[in-house]
Amino acid sequence: MAGSILGNNVRRIEDPRFITGKGRYIDDLDADNVLYLRAVRSQIPHGVLNSVDTDDAKVVPGVVAVLTADDFELPANNPTRPAPKETGRPLIASGKVRFVGEVVAVVVAENPVAAADAADMVWADIDPLEASPTIEHALGATDLLFPEIGTNIVHEEGDEAAPDFFADADVVVEGRFYNQRLAAVPLETSNALIVPESDGSITAWVSSQNVFAPRNAIAKALGMERDNVRGRVTDMGGGFGAKFYNYPEQIIAADLARRFDRPVRWSESRTENLVGMTHGRAQHQKVTIGAKADGTITALRVHVDQEVGAYPTFGVYIPVWTRLMASGVYKIPKIEFYYRDVVTNTTQVHAYRGAARPEATALVERILDMLADEMDIDPAELRRRNFIQPEDFPYKTPVGANYDSGEYEKALDKALGMADYDALRAEQAERRAAGDRKLLGIGVASYVEITAPEDAGEWGAAEVHADGTITVRVGTSSHGQGHETAFAQVAAAEFKVPYTDVTVVFGDTRVIERGAGTGGSRSLQLGGGAVKEASAKVIVKAKQIAATYLEASPDDIEVFDNGTIGVRGVPDTGLSWPQLVEMSHEQVHMSDDDEGGLADETFFEQADATYPFGSHISVVEVDTETGAVELLRHIAVDDAGTILNRYLMDGQVHGGIAQGAGQALLEEVKYDDWANPLTGNLVSYLIPMSVNLPAFELAHTVTPTPHNEMGVKGIGEAATIGSTPAIQNAVIDAVSHLGIRHIDMPLTSARVWEALNSVG
Repeated sequence: MAGSILGNNVRRIEDPRFITGKGRYIDDLDADNVLYLRAVRSQIPHGVLNSVDTDDAKVVPGVVAVLTADDFELPANNPTRPAPKETGRPLIASGKVRFVGEVVAVVVAENPVAAADAADMVWADIDPLEASPTIEHALGATDLLFPEIGTNIVHEEGDEAAPDFFADADVVVEGRFYNQRLAAVPLETSNALIVPESDGSITAWVSSQNVFAPRNAIAKALGMERDNVRGRVTDMGGGFGAKFYNYPEQIIAADLARRFDRPVRWSESRTENLVGMTHGRAQHQKVTIGAKADGTITALRVHVDQEVGAYPTFGVYIPVWTRLMASGVYKIPKIEFYYRDVVTNTTQVHAYRGAARPEATALVERILDMLADEMDIDPAELRRRNFIQPEDFPYKTPVGANYDSGEYEKALDKALGMADYDALRAEQAERRAAGDRKLLGIGVASYVEITAPEDAGEWGAAEVHADGTITVRVGTSSHGQGHETAFAQVAAAEFKVPYTDVTVVFGDTRVIERGAGTGGSRSLQLGGGAVKEASAKVIVKAKQIAATYLEASPDDIEVFDNGTIGVRGVPDTGLSWPQLVEMSHEQVHMSDDDEGGLADETFFEQADATYPFGSHISVVEVDTETGAVELLRHIAVDDAGTILNRYLMDGQVHGGIAQGAGQALLEEVKYDDWANPLTGNLVSYLIPMSVNLPAFELAHTVTPTPHNEMGVKGIGEAATIGSTPAIQNAVIDAVSHLGIRHIDMPLTSARVWEALNSVG
C-alpha cells in the first residue's frame, strides 16, 4: 500500500456486522441454566424503611429466592471524594430509602416473567420523610438525607467574593442559568451476565465503559482476588458517561451467581433505566461578567450549586472541571469561582457526555451574549475581541488550565463564512421590521474543552501472527466510536499493511493487562498512542531480525510501503511479515530469555491533557404565536488536531450535535414537589429524532497538539459542548429585541411562549 493510511477516510470495519444484525450485546449471549435477576425499587423518595415483606413473592412459580439487605454482607459503594464517607450508597437499601428507584430487594427466578411478577408482589413498609427534589428545598430541609453529617451540603469550595472585583469594569452583567438534569438514554440499558466457572472464578459480562472498574468492584465486594474475576465487554449500545458507574445490581448478580453456582442475568427496562441510571448536568449557575467600554472582558465571577442526587458520586467533582474550563476561549484576566455540592432525593448525578465542560461553555457563552446585548455589540465581534491569540499558546488560564494550542478566530471565521452570517443578520432585521410572525434567530458559540484529563496514559500491545495479520490490544472500550477502525488504521500505518489485516481486541481483563476505559474523549490520543508505541516496539524487533538476516545495520533497515522490511533503498531485499515471524523463532536471533515471536506491549503516557475547540452557529425560527422553535441550520467548525479519519470524526460530531440539540430544545428530567419522577418513559422524556434536526453543515480546522506524536486531540464530546449554547443563544436571539434576556433550557414551545407573554 502506498503512503500512510492515517488521514484517509476509510469505511468502518465494524459496520457490516452491525448493519446485518450480527453485533453481539450482553442480552445476545447464551448461558445454560441461567437465572434472572429483577430489582424491587422504592416508590418512596425519602423514608424510613421498616421492613420488606417478601412472603407472597416467594411462592410465585419459578421464583428461586427473594432477598433483602439482611441476606447480604456487601459493602456500600464509596462516595466520590471529597464527599463524606457516611454518604456511600448501600447496594440494597437498609434502614432508609433516599430516591425513587433505589433497590430495596431482589428477586431471582428461572425466567424473566416470574421475576417480574414476583417483584410486583414485594411490599416495602416505608414511613415517608420530607423529600427534597431541589437544591432550594434541600438547603432548608428538616429531614436531612444523612443526618449524621448535619447538612445536605456534602462539599463546598472556592474563592471568597472580593468587593472590588469589578472595579475596573465599565459594564457589569449578571445572569442566572440552570443547566438542566438530563438522562443518558443509551440504546442499550444497563445489564450484566455473571457466569461462575468450574475453578471458582467468575466471568462478568458487564455493559461498562471501563471493564476494569466493575471487575475491581465485584472482586472487592465479594472478597475475591482480581485475577479470579474476568471482566468482559461485548458490543455496547452507548454509554455517554453513565456506564462508568458500577451499578449495585451488577455486583449483586455476581454475588448470587456464586451463591447459586449458576449464571445470573440482569437487564433494566427503559423505565428502570430512566430512574436508576445516573443522570447528568443538573447545575445551577449565577454568573457575573465585567467589561471595558470596548467590550474587553475584565473579570468573571461564578457561583455554582451542583445537584448530586441521593448519593454523591462523580457529580461532586463536576464543578471542579467546570471551574477549570470557566475561562472558555477568552483572555479573562481574573476569575472567581465558588461551588457547593448538595444531595437531593433524586437519582444520582454522574458524568454525561462532556461532563462539566458543557456546563462551563454554556455559562460563558450565555453571559457573553447577554453582555453583547447590553453593550449593543454583535455577538461574533465581541467574541473576536476577547479570543486568546495563537501566539499566546501554550496558555495558562487564571483557573489553572494549560491550553496546548488553538486558533479560535480561524474556526469562528470559517463558521461565519459557511453560515453567510451578514446575510442572516440582514434577513433577521427584515423579518423584525415587517412584523413577521416567525422570527429568525442566529446563535454563536465558541468553545474549548479538555480531553484526556488527569489519567493521561493507556496500555496497548501489538503482535504479528504467522500469516502476517496483526492483533492489537488496548485498554479502552468501544461503544459506537469506531475504535476497531481507528486503531487498525494506526497500526496499519506503522506496519504498512492493509487496515483490514489488523484485528483490535478490547474489553477483556484476561488479555488486556490494564486500562482506563473510554471517556473524556481520550481514546485516540491515549489508546491510539499506545497502539502506535507498541507497534513501533515490534517493528524495532523486526528490524533487528531483518538486519541480522541481511547482514546490515538496523539503522539501515526500513519498512517499505508494500509492507516488507529490508535495506533502505533496496526494496528487493524486503522480507514479508510471515517470514519475519518465522525467523523470530530461530534460536540464532533470540536472547536466552526470548521465546521468539513479534509482539510487544507498552503503557503510553501523554505529557498533559489536550484542548480541542471550535465554533458553532445555529439558525432557528421562532413562532411568536405558539412559541414553537424550528432548528433550520446548524454549522459546526471543530478542531481536534490532526484528523485520522474524517468519517469517524464527522460521525462523532453528528451524534454530538444531536445530543446537544436534545438538551437545548427537548430534554429534561423532572420531579414533582415531593421528589417523584415525572419522566419515567420516552413519552414524557423526549429525545431528538431525525424530524427534529436539519442536515448538519460540518467543517474542521487543524491545529495539532504538541502532546502526542500524531498531533490528535479528542472529538467524542466536542460537538455536544459547542452545539447546546449555540442553539440556546439562537432562540433567545430571535426574541431578544422584545426584551427577553434569558430563557432556561429546554427551550420548549411552552417555555418560549411563556417568555413571550411575560413581555407582552
